[in-house]
Amino acid sequence: MLTEQDYKEGQILLIDKPLQWTSFQVVNKLRWLIRKNFGIKKIKVGHAGTLDPLASGLLIICTGKFTKRIQEFQGQIKEYTGTITLGGTTPSYDLETEIDHTYSTDHITPSIINETTKQFIGDIAQYPPVFSALKKDGKRLYEYARKGEDVEITPRKIKIDTFEITRIELPEVDFRVVCSKGTYIRSLAHDFGKALHSGGHLSALRRTKIGAFFVENAISPETFENQLHTQIETV
Repeated sequence: MLTEQDYKEGQILLIDKPLQWTSFQVVNKLRWLIRKNFGIKKIKVGHAGTLDPLASGLLIICTGKFTKRIQEFQGQIKEYTGTITLGGTTPSYDLETEIDHTYSTDHITPSIINETTKQFIGDIAQYPPVFSALKKDGKRLYEYARKGEDVEITPRKIKIDTFEITRIELPEVDFRVVCSKGTYIRSLAHDFGKALHSGGHLSALRRTKIGAFFVENAISPETFENQLHTQIETV
């Protein structure tokens, strides 16, 4: 049973982020629950790597003194599963925005799909999505994008260790990716569609692993709340 002091000294909480939640909403919810349940005014809570609202899966939450370890966790290898929908692109590279161009997928075969994944294995240069929170000249990239302003984006060096296709049912292609810090799976989906001459966007995403931490061992924010209430009631 964790105490107020345990949370202040530092805890690693594995949370399975629900769809539509931002990572910051999860952090704010957990911070509020801890403060409320222990009647404390202040406690540090942070996450080790953002997940988009349209993605679910593993968030590492650090409390108290363990917030100093956030960078350590952010730098670890990550694993994702998801779905790329071929035949159409979106400005955000996912379902946050509407499809802006459509393309034929008649020429695509399973062998072409599997062969094309090889282009993305190893150290590659990747352009982040313009609909992202990265900063350029003091502004978030998505601020430029939402105003329709052009902005020059610099490619980033990333590493993809595994890009495995797990299901093909066109236009949908399921995948598993193991990659380095800084990889945008949305950009991978966009670039993969481009390489297939069909366009593509990310239609589902789930983070399943960070370093040695697995989503199977994570709990929902609701379960965390119930566990806290149970602790308080049994004290």
